[in-house]
Amino acid sequence: MIEYRQTAIPLSDPLETAQDVVDHRDCFLVHTTDPDGVGEASPLPGWTESVRETMAALDRLCASTDRAGPGELDSLLETPAARHGVSLALLDGESRNAGKPLYRYLGADAPVETVPANATIGDGDVTTTVTAAESARADGFGCLKIKIGSRRIEADIERVEAVRERLPDVDLRLDVNGAWTRSQAQRAIEQLRTMDIDYLEQPLVTDDLQGHVELRGPIDIAVDESMRAIDLDEIISAEAADVIVVKPMVVGGIDRARTLATRARAAGLEVVISNTIDGVIARTGAVHLAASLMPIAPCGLATADRLETDLAPDPAPVENGTLPVPQGPGVGVEVTW
Repeated sequence: MIEYRQTAIPLSDPLETAQDVVDHRDCFLVHTTDPDGVGEASPLPGWTESVRETMAALDRLCASTDRAGPGELDSLLETPAARHGVSLALLDGESRNAGKPLYRYLGADAPVETVPANATIGDGDVTTTVTAAESARADGFGCLKIKIGSRRIEADIERVEAVRERLPDVDLRLDVNGAWTRSQAQRAIEQLRTMDIDYLEQPLVTDDLQGHVELRGPIDIAVDESMRAIDLDEIISAEAADVIVVKPMVVGGIDRARTLATRARAAGLEVVISNTIDGVIARTGAVHLAASLMPIAPCGLATADRLETDLAPDPAPVENGTLPVPQGPGVGVEVTW
């Protein structure tokens, strides 16, 4: 049996998406029996299907008399957030039944205690950016991702230069969210190439694979938004990226995300696991996913502070720039159904 209930989590600060400004996260808690597990479907319009489409997909599945395992969900759920919720519940139940933490059930052959995380630095002025970066470093983060692209290139360069000068020992990633044209990106890269940038994330619009190809070289290029719209094989064959950012909610589940990650690594790409500011069930599932892929670069999973409340107590709070991996059976989030 599959059942669900809907709730919402207020955000501590509004989130700007391509479609709207979001002040809360709509969440569907999914419960499966045989196996007994809990998952989370948290649609984010612009990244996944809509809230209404998630509910409709879950209603269709709950009305079905057929039991669906993770491998059978593709024929029943075409919507990524809904599929994520159901597949995570099934994986939670199966790994509980197996007596293994989810990351070991997914295939990790050795214990993993922690997963490295990056801190995200928002789009503030120079002083605000440097202050936030110094605070994150003091909290133990050795990798910072700075949001850029909404200001003039010269203003963003000044922000990055100031952080690099103040914190020469941190890894710096820059996230443009597809805001630049090819010429703008090329001009920015010329100025950034001496600043020891880890990678430049999604400098161009989602479908401009050739543009990303042309930018590669001076700085590694990562794609994020492109992963929701373009098949990984196209990205690999075009040689459009050095790094892929995988969000399980966006690609339709932990199982799909792990398949994408292993395929990307086989092709020589680096993998970073991230999330869409999800609730604790999905977020902890992503921690297990990252743990199953260790060693892995710092991941975008330190997002609990963006939520005012959460769905349940957090078993993997950020500690010194890392996330502890729950070692009990299943995902490790206790939800009273």
